Amino acid sequence: MTNRKSVWFEETGRKLDPGLVQQLWNNRKADPSETSTNEIPVILYLRRNCNADLKEDLSNTCNSEPHNKLETDLPIIHGMKGHLTPGMIKQIKDHDAVDRIFYDREATSFLDIARDQVGAAEVQKELGLTGKGVTIAVIDTGIHPHEDLTSPSNRIIAFHDFVSGKEDPYDDNGHGTHCAGDAAGNGHLSDGKYIGSAPEASVIGLKVLDENGSGRLSTIIEGLDWCINHKDEHQIRVVSLSLGALAFESFRDDPLSIAVQEAWQNGIVVCAAAGNSGPYPFTISTPAINPFIITVGSVNDQNTLERADDVIANYSSRGPSIDFFVKPDVYAPGTNIIAPLAPGSSLEKQLPEMIVDEDYIQLSGTSMATPISAGLVALMLEANPNLSPNDVKAILKATSEPTLDDTWGNIQGVAAVEMAKNYQEKTPLEAGQDG
Repeated sequence: MTNRKSVWFEETGRKLDPGLVQQLWNNRKADPSETSTNEIPVILYLRRNCNADLKEDLSNTCNSEPHNKLETDLPIIHGMKGHLTPGMIKQIKDHDAVDRIFYDREATSFLDIARDQVGAAEVQKELGLTGKGVTIAVIDTGIHPHEDLTSPSNRIIAFHDFVSGKEDPYDDNGHGTHCAGDAAGNGHLSDGKYIGSAPEASVIGLKVLDENGSGRLSTIIEGLDWCINHKDEHQIRVVSLSLGALAFESFRDDPLSIAVQEAWQNGIVVCAAAGNSGPYPFTISTPAINPFIITVGSVNDQNTLERADDVIANYSSRGPSIDFFVKPDVYAPGTNIIAPLAPGSSLEKQLPEMIVDEDYIQLSGTSMATPISAGLVALMLEANPNLSPNDVKAILKATSEPTLDDTWGNIQGVAAVEMAKNYQEKTPLEAGQDG
């Protein structure tokens, strides 16, 4: 028999997520004292039966001691976020208001021929669809008012800065501007050479990542909550997420996964990047692990229109997901994509050799494939505004070309939009009559 004692955070069961346990271990190694003042960013899930009095008691307990602050509600996941010391985490883990405590870990952004390759150019030319009347929210590093998005009319219809609180659109990193251009750039400064999938769609920039392309899960969740609350006001039909973090938990428990599913169930099509951790299996990031939303992988189109030479990009994350779901759902071009440049941004300084014609920059990643897909979704919704998110996903998967060595293949714009135009969901009675 042994008298070995266990460290308290090893005996909490599901109360603490694995990422938080690791942070507590890291803190213990740096400062083994029980009075450590190190502040750990956390997300708290509240119990479903948590009433206002319990929530207030929890807030008062956390905010009563220095170096502890429970500050912001996250209603979309029935939670709160803040910064707590290890001692406070230990104190409130069994509070009647607390269900689980997560480490608010860092999330990062995932770093011409593509429009033709996915069929968007043909849809624009032959069917006259450009995404007009559809709004795409780009949750990323911000958005620079590039002329491809503001001329001849300004299509940046809203901007919200969750990082610094600034009011006017800006992008100190550059990643978000490129993504917005992938989805909805009109090629104004390139005489129509570098055009996105939906060149007349409206765009909203939600800045949740800083100039280094980094942020916290909770800030992204706030951005998703903003989209749900402003969905009707701005006619938000599509959200593009070219960001993510390592997935440690099932989609049912992961905070960011829960948030994107809530947006999906509120009628917003969510496109999320698979991640850039390929070619190894089980590398799908969160929120792309969620089985409801559209997870986008990246192909290398070899800069040709011919699809026979397409290959899954080596960097593109591979499935299955942590829950063993088949992912990605579809693939789109994501290698060497040229789109608008944000002047003075970090990417401009870091990648001068990738700047094209002064106003554009060439980037690769599932980050690029995702907004290209989001723009195509905008074309589908312009063709048929009555499509639900589930309809959109079903059509994209049904019409994708299985040209790749995976369960699903490349998105096929013309086929997807044609099916969207003619798509009418049958009622159970109508479906029975067919038999």
